[in-house]
Amino acid sequence: MDKFTTLTGIAAPMPLVNIDTDMIIPKQFLKTIKRSGLGVNLFDEMRYNQDGTEKPDFVLNQPAYRNAEIIVAGDNFGCGSSREHAPWALLDFGIRCVISTSFADIFFSNCFKNGILPVVLPQEAVDALMDDAKKGANARITVDLESQTVTGSDGTSYAFEVDAFKKHCLINGLDDIGLTLEKVTAIDSFEGQAAQSRPWV
Repeated sequence: MDKFTTLTGIAAPMPLVNIDTDMIIPKQFLKTIKRSGLGVNLFDEMRYNQDGTEKPDFVLNQPAYRNAEIIVAGDNFGCGSSREHAPWALLDFGIRCVISTSFADIFFSNCFKNGILPVVLPQEAVDALMDDAKKGANARITVDLESQTVTGSDGTSYAFEVDAFKKHCLINGLDDIGLTLEKVTAIDSFEGQAAQSRPWV
C-alpha cells in the first residue's frame, strides 16, 4: 500500500448527499477480485450514457477535474452495501482523499485499508472547501496527515481528527498484510517452536 503523508491536488466537488457504494462502483463490476482496472468504471452510471459516451456535465468528465485526487462530497459518503470494490475503484482512478461531514462505517474503515484518507469535517468547513473546489484546477487543496489539517487554496486550514493507529498505518503504507509481515520474525519463531513441540501436527 502506498504511503499517505501530504497530498496537494485538485479537488472535485460532489455536493450530492448519500453517495452509496453502488453509485461509486455498480454491482455488475464486482466480478473481479483484482484491485486494478476499476477506475474506468468509477461512478459509471453518472459518468457515461448508455452508449458508453461520457456525460459532459459530470464533474470527473470535465477537463478541470480529470486528474482530481481529492473529492469534496456531501454527507454520508459511501453508504449502502459493504463492497471493498468502492475504495478500489476510487484509488484506481487516482483519488487518495475524500472529504465529507460523515461516512458509512464500513466504507470509512475500508478506505484506510486501501490507502485512502477519509476526512471528516464540520459542515461549514466542507462548504468552504466545496466552494474552493468549484474554482477548478487552479484551486488546489492540501491534506497533511501528519499535522491533521486540510488547507484550502486561500490558505485557510481546518483541523481533523483521525485514529492514531489508522494514521500510523497510512503514513507507513501498512495494510492488513503489511501489519502481519511486521511480525514475521515472531511468527516464524512461534511456528518453529510449535513444530518442535508438536511434530505430529
